[in-house]
Amino acid sequence: MQKKLIALAVAALASGAAFAQSNVQIYGSIDMGFSHRGDNIADDVKSQNAIDSGISAGNRLGFKGTEDLGNGLKALFTMEAGYTADVGNHTQGGRLFGRQVFVGLTGGFGTAIAGRLYTPHYSFLSTIDPFKAGTVGRYNNTYGSDISGLLDPVRVDNAVAYVSPSFSGFNVTAAYSNNADGQEAVGNGSQQNRVYAILPRYTNGPIDVALNYHQIKAADGSGVDDITNWLVGGTYDFGMAKLAAFYSSNKIDFDNTSDDLKVKNWMLGVTVPFGKHAVMGSYNYSKAKLAGSDGKAKQWALGYTYSLSKRTNVYAAYADISNDDDDFVRVADTGDSTNAAGAGYQNGFQFGVKHTF
Repeated sequence: MQKKLIALAVAALASGAAFAQSNVQIYGSIDMGFSHRGDNIADDVKSQNAIDSGISAGNRLGFKGTEDLGNGLKALFTMEAGYTADVGNHTQGGRLFGRQVFVGLTGGFGTAIAGRLYTPHYSFLSTIDPFKAGTVGRYNNTYGSDISGLLDPVRVDNAVAYVSPSFSGFNVTAAYSNNADGQEAVGNGSQQNRVYAILPRYTNGPIDVALNYHQIKAADGSGVDDITNWLVGGTYDFGMAKLAAFYSSNKIDFDNTSDDLKVKNWMLGVTVPFGKHAVMGSYNYSKAKLAGSDGKAKQWALGYTYSLSKRTNVYAAYADISNDDDDFVRVADTGDSTNAAGAGYQNGFQFGVKHTF
């Protein structure tokens, strides 16, 4: 009798724990590989070999879940930390949940969330890029010189976002941030890197197209008035191949000067899947102009992935960048999802393995 009571108690505890955690998911990925980079813009800098992590996609450990509130309304949350597997550090400047962290509500009205969020700009471009903004083939490498963090915004702090329901494949994402980087300052009268973003998107069958507007009202004393980004792009899936393209126009208005930095970017890409294999290719072009001086960069890239299972794949990628010799800020180098952006290397080769859980 005593044994039966103990067995029933253990079963009750086990089922209770399972029920309590049934709407919470622990997830993540770990990516490790080898990188070789060469042809540095500085003649005296040698090539680099490295065992790196987060090459094709940044390593992450996350928690997400939902709670059914009734009448079609649900609460949701996500907490996602980034880390390096080669040295075991936090990424995103050492933040605990630096990749993203938010809470919100979802229902028939759509989804509303608040926290540290990916921008609609980056969420869309990283989706249509054949390299998913990873490896040395990523679109980001040529996107906008040494200040690409402003022209190619990935995440924003202190943000709220709304995603509308889909109407026959059409929906709209809108976002606002009080301060894109760090806590708000004292005094609401001053600009604090406020962000306004909207992305109408149409997805139906093989078609996925969007128009994006992203503006940053720069903080007082930064030397910049505002940064504006317009983007149009999309993909078309023929089955045997998926084509991708985008065009963007970016402008930085500086304080107390008539000169603006203008950067134009475009990409053509393709993904060819066959069985467990996929071959990717892309061509990216960027042109920057400031005070009559031009800077150009061109990147072509080839990549390959093989799915060992639904959760594990191996990959390889090669990219080559051509920067012009005009007297302008450096335009591009071969970074990847986690490593080496800003190091000045103009070609790179990588291979590795990624496992998701």
